[in-house]
Amino acid sequence: MKRAIPVVALSIAGLIPVWRYEPSIGGTTSTASSAAETAPSSSATSASGTVVKGTTIDTDKGPVQVQVTFDGDKITAVKMLQQPNHPQTTAAVPVLISETLKAQSADIDTVSGATITSDGYRESLQAAIDAKG
Repeated sequence: MKRAIPVVALSIAGLIPVWRYEPSIGGTTSTASSAAETAPSSSATSASGTVVKGTTIDTDKGPVQVQVTFDGDKITAVKMLQQPNHPQTTAAVPVLISETLKAQSADIDTVSGATITSDGYRESLQAAIDAKG
């Protein structure tokens, strides 16, 4: 009887993370063409510079789309228009944006734990840079 209480308590404690686990939303099927482009890029000129939207990239975790603001040829801001609803993605977005502003290109490193989102981000970013010309 003395062992039963700790065993039950530890079993419940071990199951709590399983109950609290929240899988990513965006249930697209994993195929070789899962990173297909679904929307053309567009651009507009504002007082702060040229704003270009990258294509929407469908990933296994959900859609990814960026909006890039240029001042001449310099990238001054990047905004995520669409991103997967996932904790790793939320943590990775500021890192991806910061690296983009430093590199001034889509040639940035993948964020560990958010590989799929990083790949979609780079692809949408490169489409926006290409659309800018």
